[in-house]
Amino acid sequence: MAAAVKECLELQLLEVEMLLSMFPKKGEINLDEGAVPSVRRYLRNADGALPPQLEYSIAIDVGEAKEKVELQVLLPHMYPQVAPELFARSNALQRQQQLQLNTGLASHISSLASGELRIYEAVQWLKDNSLPYLKNSQLSSGSTSAEVVVKETLHRMWIYSHHIYRQELRKKIFDCAKKLNLTGFCLTGKPGVICVEGCQENCEEFWRVIRYPNWKHISCKHVENIETEGSIDNLRLFHAFEDLQFQAHGDYGLRNDYHMDLGQFLEFLKQHQSGHIFQILFGVKGKLSDR
Repeated sequence: MAAAVKECLELQLLEVEMLLSMFPKKGEINLDEGAVPSVRRYLRNADGALPPQLEYSIAIDVGEAKEKVELQVLLPHMYPQVAPELFARSNALQRQQQLQLNTGLASHISSLASGELRIYEAVQWLKDNSLPYLKNSQLSSGSTSAEVVVKETLHRMWIYSHHIYRQELRKKIFDCAKKLNLTGFCLTGKPGVICVEGCQENCEEFWRVIRYPNWKHISCKHVENIETEGSIDNLRLFHAFEDLQFQAHGDYGLRNDYHMDLGQFLEFLKQHQSGHIFQILFGVKGKLSDR
């Protein structure tokens, strides 16, 4: 098994090097500087833990106007023997057209033979096929521009995890929330709770990003949608994405015994008009202790 993983990772590095030579301009490929060295260290010593999965994005120019379509890539350790995780997005695409574009991309990638390197194929397919979806988005946008009232919806997701400890995971959560203009919080410890609020597309993208690769014991417990004729910013319960840490109890030397003070967490929820969420997250009604 280790030999098979090693062979796949070697192919992934070859593909990344090929893509970097094809997209040499700054900003065309967004790749964590430490990702490739981490994989190379593993290849030199395959006895250690597996490296983080390679994750990067490619900015693709489409059509004569050079509209930008971004291809987000997440490679399982056994790629190209298994399919890559791909997602195409663009500010010029409305939600329906973006969904249709990704459905077409997934269909094309699934038609390719297992074992083939497929990222360049995905880039080429998007170059050749994105323009009609972009034009349909523009037409659809034009048809609704005459409406007097434009309604927006605030999307709020409540996510529960058995625990949140790892520094690299917390960094991924905060970086992603900032990038997607989401407010809310991350409660570190055991249990771990994340709340994100913003536009639906960005919340769903956040959920897609953080739950891979294979984050066990995590679930989205509750979703709220609130419609408004004004700005969704007026509906936010949080003004930033907070790093939430309360006084813990238990043995600090044993990570599994490091429990958060849920009484303080309930108080925090009530201060943000969300006391009802406590029972949804934990299955019991919250009760504040006497102070």
